[in-house]
Amino acid sequence: QVDLVESGGGLVQAGDSLRLSCAAAGRTAGMSGMGWFRQTPGNEREFVAIINWRTEITSYAYSMKGRSAISRDNAKNMVYLQINNLKPEDSATYYCAATFSLPITTRPHGIDYWGQGTLVTVSS
Repeated sequence: QVDLVESGGGLVQAGDSLRLSCAAAGRTAGMSGMGWFRQTPGNEREFVAIINWRTEITSYAYSMKGRSAISRDNAKNMVYLQINNLKPEDSATYYCAATFSLPITTRPHGIDYWGQGTLVTVSS
């Protein structure tokens, strides 16, 4: 069992930056990657970014490329998502995700553990 706890969400204005954090605890040995997905009411959970836990290779959704950065701290079992130039359409609940599968997946059904989510609201 892996427990994921997100923090860093909140209400921001368009153009602002935000850093989300996620702490992983439990049986994290062998974890292949951690990442972020987001979801709005009535919509499917969508991929945002993911990082390979061993190689630090990253992957981003097209909408996030160039204005976001995912990073990890192995020693603390933490993953971070920095989002710059936030837009109202970035408003969503952001979920931390952990996977033990290879290759690293960007699909929700390939994720093994989810956090409870942190709400990000971007006002225009």
